[in-house]
Amino acid sequence: MRVILADPAAFTPQYDHELAAALSIAGADVRLLTSRFRFGVAPAPAGYRREEVFYPLTTRLFRRSRARLPLKAAEHCLGLARLRHERADVVHVQWLAAPEIDDRLLRLTPPAVFTAHDLLPRRTAEKHALWRRLLGRFARIVVHSERGRHALAEIGVPEAQLRVIAHPAFRSDPVRRDDGRTLLCLGVIRPYKGLADAIEAVRQVAGARLLVAGDPAEPVDRYRQAAGPLAEWRLGYLSDAELDRALGETTVGLFPYRGEIDQSGALLRVLGAGVPAIVYDVGGLPDPVRAFGAGRVVPPGDVGALAGAVTDLLENPDALAEARDGARRAADSLTWEKAASDHLEVYREVVR
Repeated sequence: MRVILADPAAFTPQYDHELAAALSIAGADVRLLTSRFRFGVAPAPAGYRREEVFYPLTTRLFRRSRARLPLKAAEHCLGLARLRHERADVVHVQWLAAPEIDDRLLRLTPPAVFTAHDLLPRRTAEKHALWRRLLGRFARIVVHSERGRHALAEIGVPEAQLRVIAHPAFRSDPVRRDDGRTLLCLGVIRPYKGLADAIEAVRQVAGARLLVAGDPAEPVDRYRQAAGPLAEWRLGYLSDAELDRALGETTVGLFPYRGEIDQSGALLRVLGAGVPAIVYDVGGLPDPVRAFGAGRVVPPGDVGALAGAVTDLLENPDALAEARDGARRAADSLTWEKAASDHLEVYREVVR
């Protein structure tokens, strides 16, 4: 089967790589159409072809500057025109980077699948009619949780279009340097990720420290001031070696996200390293934690409960050991091989 994976803005290069490689191992002929990753080195292709066909100028001239937006919009239109004429059995779009433009110009010739990683992106989340039109152009919509399925069904996406495929874990085996008191906030720093809640929870737990590892997409001065000496900051996009170092030093990962997301790649990276997590009960975040006993789930926005869960794991060696075992079970079960098999079944549905 000839499969095109399209991630125009290279939002999730590691996810794209792992899925493309697993599909290739399963026998698919895979091309990943994407853009140059602006913040680091993208993974080298393994069994598939990677073509940087989107945003050839924007990704080389800018990082996060808003000055890039007019040029990016023009390049996005050109990229959609190229994508329209690609030939494959299935086109699988990972992100709709510019929904208003996509609504006007996105037209795909082969059968198409879309993965709603963020369900409805924050800037356009209330534009339900826009998203119904856009999602209606895809034969199938993949979400990572049952909550994701229900959320899209509630805005009018037909149930027949929706398929749930769990987000796999990013497995790693970092050298363990855990001091038994280090909490990790991992990933791009954005308002919805609840860093202020994590800092406040750490302040309530005697002896705890916070490691913040990720690239800031918002100013962090107020967070630094609130955390004071309790936090260590490793800002920017981390290399694989730096990620492993951070994960190896971590006792528990913290994910106090707001309800604007289906699943978190950062969470699956933490669990994939055998590190337990504490998550707010939003989107699909609780699913792997509950299913495998890989940490704790607390009510969204309840900083006291977040701090209580931290205390429970840090001060109870048996509970922490059980949660670590659960994280390892998640890593063993949530495989890219299984995800590739599930995706191929979805592809077969649309090409029959």
